[in-house]
Amino acid sequence: MLSTPPQAPSPLGGVWGKGGWWATVGYLPLLLLAGWLLARPLALLAPGLRPDQVNLTGTLVSFALLLLTLPAWLRSRWDEPRAWRRLGVAVPLPSALKALLRGLIKALLLLALVSAGLLLGGAARVGEGITGPQMANSLALLLGVGFAEELLFRGWLWGELALGLGGQRALLLQALIFSLVHPYPLDQGWPALLALKGGLLLLGIVLALQRRADGGVLWGAVGLHGGLVGGWFLLQGGVLSLTNGAPLWLVGPGGLSPNPIGGLLGLLGLTALLLLRRRWWGETQGSGHPPPS
Repeated sequence: MLSTPPQAPSPLGGVWGKGGWWATVGYLPLLLLAGWLLARPLALLAPGLRPDQVNLTGTLVSFALLLLTLPAWLRSRWDEPRAWRRLGVAVPLPSALKALLRGLIKALLLLALVSAGLLLGGAARVGEGITGPQMANSLALLLGVGFAEELLFRGWLWGELALGLGGQRALLLQALIFSLVHPYPLDQGWPALLALKGGLLLLGIVLALQRRADGGVLWGAVGLHGGLVGGWFLLQGGVLSLTNGAPLWLVGPGGLSPNPIGGLLGLLGLTALLLLRRRWWGETQGSGHPPPS
Protein backbone atom coordinates (compact mmCIF):
# COMPACT_ATOMS: atom_id res chain seq x y z
CA MET A 1 0.00 0.00 0.00
CA LEU A 2 1.09 3.54 -0.63
CA SER A 3 0.86 6.36 1.85
CA THR A 4 -0.84 9.69 1.76
CA PRO A 5 1.23 12.81 2.46
CA PRO A 6 3.86 12.86 5.20
CA GLN A 7 2.84 13.95 8.67
CA ALA A 8 4.45 16.49 10.98
CA PRO A 9 5.04 15.85 14.69
CA SER A 10 3.40 19.12 15.72
CA PRO A 11 1.55 22.05 14.13
CA LEU A 12 3.93 24.57 12.58
CA GLY A 13 6.77 22.60 14.11
CA GLY A 14 10.30 22.24 12.86
CA VAL A 15 9.37 20.13 9.83
CA TRP A 16 8.16 22.14 6.85
CA GLY A 17 10.64 20.93 4.33
CA LYS A 18 13.94 22.50 3.41
CA GLY A 19 13.47 26.15 2.61
CA GLY A 20 10.62 26.89 5.02
CA TRP A 21 6.99 27.74 4.42
CA TRP A 22 7.80 30.54 1.99
CA ALA A 23 9.06 27.98 -0.53
CA THR A 24 5.63 26.31 -0.50
CA VAL A 25 3.92 29.66 -1.00
CA GLY A 26 6.21 30.74 -3.83
CA TYR A 27 6.65 27.51 -5.81
CA LEU A 28 3.42 27.50 -7.81
CA PRO A 29 3.26 31.28 -8.50
CA LEU A 30 6.79 31.08 -9.91
CA LEU A 31 5.76 28.24 -12.21
CA LEU A 32 2.69 30.18 -13.35
CA LEU A 33 4.80 33.28 -13.99
CA ALA A 34 7.36 31.27 -15.95
CA GLY A 35 4.61 29.70 -18.08
CA TRP A 36 3.03 33.10 -18.73
CA LEU A 37 6.36 34.62 -19.79
CA LEU A 38 7.29 31.68 -22.03
CA ALA A 39 3.92 31.87 -23.80
CA ARG A 40 4.11 35.60 -24.56
CA PRO A 41 6.17 35.21 -27.77
CA LEU A 42 3.26 33.25 -29.28
CA ALA A 43 1.31 36.50 -29.58
CA LEU A 44 4.07 37.79 -31.90
CA LEU A 45 4.76 34.55 -33.76
CA ALA A 46 1.07 33.77 -34.34
CA PRO A 47 -0.90 37.05 -34.31
CA GLY A 48 -4.10 35.17 -35.13
CA LEU A 49 -4.22 33.52 -31.71
CA ARG A 50 -6.77 34.91 -29.28
CA PRO A 51 -5.52 36.13 -25.87
CA ASP A 52 -7.30 33.24 -24.13
CA GLN A 53 -5.48 30.75 -26.38
CA VAL A 54 -2.13 32.30 -25.48
CA ASN A 55 -3.06 32.19 -21.79
CA LEU A 56 -4.10 28.54 -22.10
CA THR A 57 -0.72 27.77 -23.65
CA GLY A 58 0.94 29.47 -20.70
CA THR A 59 -1.07 27.31 -18.30
CA LEU A 60 -0.02 24.15 -20.16
CA VAL A 61 3.62 25.25 -20.06
CA SER A 62 3.31 25.86 -16.30
CA PHE A 63 1.91 22.36 -15.80
CA ALA A 64 4.75 20.89 -17.87
CA LEU A 65 7.22 22.73 -15.63
CA LEU A 66 5.44 21.30 -12.59
CA LEU A 67 5.87 17.77 -13.94
CA LEU A 68 9.53 18.41 -14.69
CA THR A 69 10.38 19.94 -11.31
CA LEU A 70 8.31 17.80 -8.91
CA PRO A 71 10.85 14.96 -8.60
CA ALA A 72 13.64 17.36 -7.61
CA TRP A 73 11.25 19.25 -5.32
CA LEU A 74 10.26 16.12 -3.41
CA ARG A 75 13.87 14.99 -3.12
CA SER A 76 14.82 18.35 -1.62
CA ARG A 77 11.74 19.15 0.47
CA TRP A 78 10.41 15.76 1.51
CA ASP A 79 13.65 13.73 1.32
CA GLU A 80 11.70 11.50 -1.05
CA PRO A 81 13.59 9.98 -4.01
CA ARG A 82 10.47 8.28 -5.45
CA ALA A 83 8.30 11.27 -6.16
CA TRP A 84 5.72 9.68 -8.42
CA ARG A 85 5.25 6.73 -6.09
CA ARG A 86 4.82 8.99 -3.06
CA LEU A 87 2.29 11.13 -4.96
CA GLY A 88 0.27 8.02 -5.78
CA VAL A 89 0.82 8.19 -9.54
CA ALA A 90 3.38 5.43 -10.24
CA VAL A 91 1.49 2.39 -8.93
CA PRO A 92 0.85 -1.11 -10.30
CA LEU A 93 -1.58 -0.99 -13.19
CA PRO A 94 -4.27 -3.15 -11.49
CA SER A 95 -4.26 -0.84 -8.46
CA ALA A 96 -4.48 2.25 -10.65
CA LEU A 97 -7.35 0.84 -12.73
CA LYS A 98 -9.25 -0.36 -9.67
CA ALA A 99 -8.97 3.04 -7.98
CA LEU A 100 -9.85 4.89 -11.21
CA LEU A 101 -12.96 2.75 -11.69
CA ARG A 102 -14.08 3.30 -8.10
CA GLY A 103 -13.79 7.05 -8.56
CA LEU A 104 -15.62 6.98 -11.88
CA ILE A 105 -18.49 4.98 -10.38
CA LYS A 106 -18.94 7.53 -7.62
CA ALA A 107 -18.91 10.36 -10.16
CA LEU A 108 -21.54 8.52 -12.21
CA LEU A 109 -23.77 8.01 -9.19
CA LEU A 110 -23.50 11.67 -8.19
CA LEU A 111 -24.30 12.84 -11.73
CA ALA A 112 -27.21 10.39 -11.89
CA LEU A 113 -28.62 11.91 -8.69
CA VAL A 114 -28.30 15.42 -10.11
CA SER A 115 -29.82 14.43 -13.45
CA ALA A 116 -32.77 12.62 -11.87
CA GLY A 117 -33.48 15.55 -9.59
CA LEU A 118 -33.37 18.05 -12.45
CA LEU A 119 -35.66 15.93 -14.62
CA LEU A 120 -38.16 15.23 -11.85
CA GLY A 121 -38.10 18.86 -10.74
CA GLY A 122 -38.85 20.13 -14.24
CA ALA A 123 -35.55 22.00 -14.44
CA ALA A 124 -34.34 19.90 -17.38
CA ARG A 125 -35.60 17.64 -20.13
CA VAL A 126 -33.96 14.90 -22.16
CA GLY A 127 -31.71 16.40 -24.84
CA GLU A 128 -30.91 15.44 -28.40
CA GLY A 129 -27.83 13.36 -27.64
CA ILE A 130 -24.10 13.86 -27.87
CA THR A 131 -21.64 13.98 -30.74
CA GLY A 132 -18.25 12.38 -31.27
CA PRO A 133 -16.32 15.63 -30.69
CA GLN A 134 -18.25 16.21 -27.46
CA MET A 135 -17.29 12.73 -26.26
CA ALA A 136 -13.64 13.40 -27.12
CA ASN A 137 -13.74 16.70 -25.23
CA SER A 138 -15.32 14.96 -22.25
CA LEU A 139 -12.54 12.37 -22.13
CA ALA A 140 -9.93 15.12 -22.42
CA LEU A 141 -11.52 16.94 -19.49
CA LEU A 142 -11.72 13.73 -17.47
CA LEU A 143 -8.04 12.91 -17.86
CA GLY A 144 -6.64 16.43 -18.22
CA VAL A 145 -8.46 18.38 -15.54
CA GLY A 146 -8.83 15.36 -13.27
CA PHE A 147 -5.15 14.46 -13.30
CA ALA A 148 -3.76 18.01 -13.26
CA GLU A 149 -5.87 19.26 -10.34
CA GLU A 150 -5.53 16.07 -8.31
CA LEU A 151 -1.77 16.00 -8.73
CA LEU A 152 -1.65 19.63 -7.64
CA PHE A 153 -4.11 19.60 -4.73
CA ARG A 154 -4.39 16.05 -3.38
CA GLY A 155 -0.80 15.27 -4.34
CA TRP A 156 1.69 18.10 -3.97
CA LEU A 157 -0.27 20.67 -1.93
CA TRP A 158 -1.63 18.21 0.63
CA GLY A 159 1.86 16.83 1.15
CA GLU A 160 3.41 20.27 1.49
CA LEU A 161 0.86 21.41 4.03
CA ALA A 162 1.17 18.16 6.00
CA LEU A 163 4.89 18.83 6.49
CA GLY A 164 4.08 21.78 8.74
CA LEU A 165 0.51 21.26 9.91
CA GLY A 166 -0.11 17.55 10.22
CA GLY A 167 -2.44 15.44 8.14
CA GLN A 168 -5.83 16.53 9.43
CA ARG A 169 -5.24 20.28 9.33
CA ALA A 170 -3.58 19.89 5.94
CA LEU A 171 -6.57 17.93 4.63
CA LEU A 172 -8.96 20.74 5.55
CA LEU A 173 -6.65 23.53 4.37
CA GLN A 174 -6.02 21.98 0.95
CA ALA A 175 -9.79 21.68 0.47
CA LEU A 176 -10.27 25.32 1.50
CA ILE A 177 -7.56 26.50 -0.90
CA PHE A 178 -9.05 24.31 -3.63
CA SER A 179 -12.41 26.04 -3.19
CA LEU A 180 -10.99 29.56 -3.02
CA VAL A 181 -8.76 29.44 -6.10
CA HIS A 182 -11.58 28.44 -8.45
CA PRO A 183 -12.81 31.70 -10.01
CA TYR A 184 -16.45 32.71 -9.88
CA PRO A 185 -18.20 35.90 -11.04
CA LEU A 186 -19.96 37.85 -8.32
CA ASP A 187 -22.92 38.96 -10.41
CA GLN A 188 -25.19 36.24 -8.98
CA GLY A 189 -24.85 37.41 -5.41
CA TRP A 190 -23.21 36.19 -2.24
CA PRO A 191 -25.60 33.29 -1.50
CA ALA A 192 -24.69 31.67 -4.83
CA LEU A 193 -21.00 32.34 -4.23
CA LEU A 194 -21.10 30.77 -0.76
CA ALA A 195 -23.05 27.76 -2.04
CA LEU A 196 -20.51 27.09 -4.77
CA LYS A 197 -17.50 27.59 -2.51
CA GLY A 198 -19.11 25.35 0.08
CA GLY A 199 -19.65 22.67 -2.54
CA LEU A 200 -16.05 22.92 -3.70
CA LEU A 201 -14.88 22.68 -0.07
CA LEU A 202 -16.88 19.48 0.39
CA LEU A 203 -15.53 18.13 -2.88
CA GLY A 204 -11.95 18.84 -1.81
CA ILE A 205 -12.48 16.89 1.41
CA VAL A 206 -14.21 14.01 -0.39
CA LEU A 207 -11.37 13.73 -2.90
CA ALA A 208 -8.76 13.64 -0.14
CA LEU A 209 -10.68 10.91 1.69
CA GLN A 210 -10.94 9.02 -1.60
CA ARG A 211 -7.16 8.99 -1.83
CA ARG A 212 -6.91 7.78 1.76
CA ALA A 213 -9.44 5.03 1.10
CA ASP A 214 -7.36 3.95 -1.91
CA GLY A 215 -4.24 3.60 0.24
CA GLY A 216 -2.54 6.67 -1.18
CA VAL A 217 -3.22 5.89 -4.85
CA LEU A 218 -4.18 9.12 -6.62
CA TRP A 219 -6.15 7.62 -9.50
CA GLY A 220 -9.40 7.18 -7.57
CA ALA A 221 -9.51 10.91 -6.89
CA VAL A 222 -8.65 11.51 -10.56
CA GLY A 223 -11.58 9.33 -11.62
CA LEU A 224 -14.02 11.01 -9.24
CA HIS A 225 -12.94 14.56 -10.04
CA GLY A 226 -12.44 14.05 -13.76
CA GLY A 227 -15.64 12.03 -14.02
CA LEU A 228 -17.64 14.88 -12.53
CA VAL A 229 -16.08 17.48 -14.83
CA GLY A 230 -16.21 15.44 -18.02
CA GLY A 231 -19.58 13.89 -17.19
CA TRP A 232 -21.26 17.22 -16.51
CA PHE A 233 -19.84 18.55 -19.78
CA LEU A 234 -21.54 15.66 -21.60
CA LEU A 235 -24.82 16.14 -19.75
CA GLN A 236 -24.94 19.83 -20.63
CA GLY A 237 -23.77 19.14 -24.18
CA GLY A 238 -26.80 17.12 -25.23
CA VAL A 239 -27.94 14.49 -22.74
CA LEU A 240 -29.91 17.10 -20.80
CA SER A 241 -31.44 20.39 -21.87
CA LEU A 242 -31.90 22.82 -19.00
CA THR A 243 -35.21 24.67 -19.10
CA ASN A 244 -35.47 28.44 -19.07
CA GLY A 245 -35.80 29.74 -15.56
CA ALA A 246 -34.41 26.60 -13.92
CA PRO A 247 -33.99 27.51 -10.22
CA LEU A 248 -30.44 28.38 -9.26
CA TRP A 249 -30.75 26.62 -5.90
CA LEU A 250 -31.50 23.35 -7.72
CA VAL A 251 -29.28 23.44 -10.81
CA GLY A 252 -26.40 25.36 -9.21
CA PRO A 253 -24.89 28.81 -9.76
CA GLY A 254 -23.08 29.83 -12.93
CA GLY A 255 -25.66 31.33 -15.28
CA LEU A 256 -25.49 29.73 -18.73
CA SER A 257 -22.92 27.21 -17.47
CA PRO A 258 -24.23 26.20 -14.05
CA ASN A 259 -22.09 24.20 -11.65
CA PRO A 260 -24.22 21.59 -9.86
CA ILE A 261 -21.66 21.35 -7.06
CA GLY A 262 -23.22 24.54 -5.66
CA GLY A 263 -26.83 23.36 -6.05
CA LEU A 264 -28.94 21.47 -3.53
CA LEU A 265 -28.61 18.17 -5.37
CA GLY A 266 -24.85 18.42 -5.62
CA LEU A 267 -24.47 19.40 -1.98
CA LEU A 268 -26.64 16.48 -0.87
CA GLY A 269 -24.66 14.06 -3.03
CA LEU A 270 -21.30 15.29 -1.73
CA THR A 271 -22.55 15.10 1.85
CA ALA A 272 -23.57 11.48 1.24
CA LEU A 273 -20.11 10.69 -0.18
CA LEU A 274 -18.53 12.36 2.84
CA LEU A 275 -20.59 10.21 5.20
CA LEU A 276 -19.66 7.07 3.26
CA ARG A 277 -15.99 7.98 3.68
CA ARG A 278 -16.21 8.96 7.37
CA ARG A 279 -14.18 5.91 8.50
CA TRP A 280 -11.21 7.37 6.60
CA TRP A 281 -11.27 10.66 8.45
CA GLY A 282 -8.69 9.59 11.04
CA GLU A 283 -5.03 10.21 10.19
CA THR A 284 -4.11 6.60 10.95
CA GLN A 285 -6.25 5.35 8.06
CA GLY A 286 -3.82 4.93 5.20
CA SER A 287 -1.49 7.81 6.08
CA GLY A 288 1.61 8.73 7.92
CA HIS A 289 4.74 7.08 6.49
CA PRO A 290 6.70 6.85 3.25
CA PRO A 291 5.58 4.00 0.98
CA PRO A 292 7.42 0.70 1.41
CA SER A 293 10.07 -0.42 -1.04
